[in-house]
Parts: sequence; structure tokens; C-alpha cells
Amino acid sequence: MLATALTRMSRNGVSAALARTSAVVAHMSTSTQATPLEQPVLFESNGATRTYVLNRASKLNALNGDMLKSMRPQLEQWSKSDLCKIVVGTGIGRAFCAGGDIATVLQHSLHDATRSKAIEFFKDEFEMNYILSALPKPYVTILDGITMGGGVGLAISAPFRVATEKTKFAMPETKIGYCPDVGASFFLSRIDGEIGTYLALTSETLVGREVFELGFATHFVSSRTVPNLLTHLSDLEDPTSAMIDRTIEGHHTKRLQDEPVGKLTGRTRQALDTAFRHDTVEEIMEDLTKLASTSDDSVAKWASETLETLHIRSPTSLKVALEAVRRGKEMTLLQALQMEMGIATAYCSGASPDFTAGVTAVLVDKTKARPAWSPDQLNNVSDAIVKRFFEEDSDYLRAVPTLTPPDFLTNGKQNPMKFALPSEDAILQILSNVGKDPISLSDLLAHFNNIHSGKQGVAEKVVEVVKRRCDVIGNEGSEVVNWKEQS
Repeated sequence: MLATALTRMSRNGVSAALARTSAVVAHMSTSTQATPLEQPVLFESNGATRTYVLNRASKLNALNGDMLKSMRPQLEQWSKSDLCKIVVGTGIGRAFCAGGDIATVLQHSLHDATRSKAIEFFKDEFEMNYILSALPKPYVTILDGITMGGGVGLAISAPFRVATEKTKFAMPETKIGYCPDVGASFFLSRIDGEIGTYLALTSETLVGREVFELGFATHFVSSRTVPNLLTHLSDLEDPTSAMIDRTIEGHHTKRLQDEPVGKLTGRTRQALDTAFRHDTVEEIMEDLTKLASTSDDSVAKWASETLETLHIRSPTSLKVALEAVRRGKEMTLLQALQMEMGIATAYCSGASPDFTAGVTAVLVDKTKARPAWSPDQLNNVSDAIVKRFFEEDSDYLRAVPTLTPPDFLTNGKQNPMKFALPSEDAILQILSNVGKDPISLSDLLAHFNNIHSGKQGVAEKVVEVVKRRCDVIGNEGSEVVNWKEQS
């Protein structure tokens, strides 16, 4: 009763002291200050903002069923409230959200009597992902720490995704014999080049600024400025999206002169796009094998390490993940989530033993040894095995539920890329329109600076794309960009 009463007080904004300090509390680790409430999700009202705070610091804010069931009605209420101007998502401690509580889900999936609970968790999670994508209010997520799996699902549809130097971003599902979900087949298939395919298969982690530079975050600020940023957002009166963008931009942290560039740039990025463009994992591995013998030492090292990583991952997961990303490119978000609902149901229903082997090895036993995958080799994963996860007549999809988001959220309202850096396609489109006539680099930079209202990081993104995809001639300050036909 006491917990219920306290939750009701927080939801109604009665606790003024908590509201005044919400920005600071949400940013502090429980190791230095105890949280005012013990619920796994806190709901706070402060000026223009309504904030959910994931509050399972000891579990890196991993999502469980109770958290999802408490968040949905509150988000629906905020969606209809005239007092709510901005929805903010953040987390206590060193993670925004490290993913779902998959160990519990696995235990439920292993028994006929409880399997429906495992499937219900994924249904609740994927419906939450869609609700957040369709919020009628501006949505800001603070990725100040570990943001993986289910945490990415909470954040990725927000038009304002704020990364810091502490951000660790990944879709780590192939490590545990599962498949990227929470809309990954939709958003990974739409990111620049083949970066999404690479992340889906390898489960590699992006860190800090590169999360922003590669488009998974829209802004980059210093971790220590987050409390001040949240205060400024709550102080906005009748905020527009443009006002929110300017407020976050005002806290941008510029790159230091000695700060290393992202690892997925230049020749390594060219190699990545070449290798991961294929529609079969076998062809990807073949290209990586060739690249591992190239004369470019940095590319050869990257290709060798990537090959080693893929050999450790579940062969079945690799094929299912690639198929999902390719299919997801032609789907709406809701369609992609429904496809992923089928994949999750198939895993819970025993379509592959790798889900059990991976979760047990990685999350329960915490061993670094390669899990006992079955099939153990890529060439033994037949088309028939992959079809278990996708075909309507699959025995493993009989229990798949239909996602049912709220009726008042029929169309997605958020544009997750509106305030991000320009996409590679947008940059190349301008150059292709110019055709064979060269354009000065300064004119190109001025064009994108104007479109993006002086957004920090735009010039660096344009230069990186141009140098990698085009011919640039001339001295510094007078460079000319020549369009190069793309293969």
C-alpha cells in the first residue's frame, strides 16, 4: 500500500521536492545517493517535462515485465495531458538501460506452463517501442551510459537522442543466440551504408561520440552537463521542437584536438560497406577473408578481428539477423516489430537451442568461451531452419500474438532523423544532382550548414563522406569535389 501511494504521489506531481531535484537524482549513481523511491521506474513532473527514470541500477536498469506494465499507462496519460510538453527518458546509475531481463524470459520459455509469460514480455516490450515512436509530444532520451538491446528500443525512435562520452551503444543479441529486436530490423536497415548490418551481426559496441556521428544519437554533450540540460528543458514554456533542439545544441561538447576519430571511418568504413552489402552471411565472410589479406594493415586487422567475432557468434542468429534486417528495409516500424514478434516467439518455442545455450553461457555462467551452438557451423544452418522464424506456416509461430498499440496512436509522430546529422544519402544526393560539374567543398559545407541551422558536427560529417566517396582536389581552403559514380 505504501509503495502504491508513493507511486501515485509521484505520478500526480504532488512531490514538489522530488520534481525540483529530478534532473540531479536521475543523473546520480545509487552508490553515492539513495533514490527517494524504490519503484523500478520513477515518474516525475517538472515544469514542461514529464520524465520516466529507470531505477534498477543494480541490474543496469534492465527491463522486466513489471516496468513495462507500469510505463505504458503513464505514457498514455502524458500523451493526452495538456500540461505535458516534453517526455524525457533517463536512467539511474551507469546505464540508461542495458536491455531486457532476458535470463528471466529464458526461464519462462523453457516450460509449457510459463512460456506464455516469455512471449507476453516481448509483446509488451515491442508495443512500448511503438508507443514511444508515436508519442504526440516531443520525446528526449538521455543515453548517458550503457544503452543496449531493449534500451535502444526505448531510445531509438526519439527525435532527440542525447549521447555522452559515457554512452555504450549495442545490439548484442547474436552473442546470446538470439536476434536483434525492438525495431532493429527497421532502424538498422536505414542507417548509413551497411553499418546497421555490421552491428546486427557482430554485436559490436559503439562508444561516446561515434554514437552521435553515425546517427544513432542526434546530439552529443558532456555527461556532467546533463543535469543542467534537463533543468533548461523543464524551464521551457510552450516548447517547440526547434526550441528543444536549440537548447540541447547549446550544451554540445566539441571534439578535442587530440580526441581520436571514430573507428568506422575512412578505409575501414569502405571495407565494411563492401563486405556487409551481401544478402548471405557466407558472402560476407568470404569478402572479409579477402580483406584480411589486403596490403592495408588497418583494414586487414579490422577484417581479421571481424571474422573472429563472427565465428564466435551463433551461426543461426547470424542468418536470422541478416534476413530480418533485409526484410525490415521494406517495412513500416509496426510491420518490422510484428515480424520480430514472430522471431521472438519462435525462439521462445524452441526453433533454435542457441537461445538457451547463449543466455546460459553469457548471462548466467558468464563464461568467455564460445557457447555450444547447434548447428555449430554456418554451412549447417539450412534455409529450412531460417524459415522457422519467418514463414506463416511455421510450427514455431503458432503462438505469435498480434501487436495492439493504443487506438489513438495510429500514426507515428516522431521523426527520429530530423535533428540528426545529415545522412550519407542526403550528402551524395546533392553531389549527384550537380553531376559532372565540380562543386567547391566550401559551398557544399555552406549548403548543409544552412539546412541544419549551424548544427555542430555537420561539417565533420560532410567532409568524412566526401573524402571517402568522392574525388577531392585542390589545396586546403579551395578544395573542389568531383562526383564519382557509385558502384
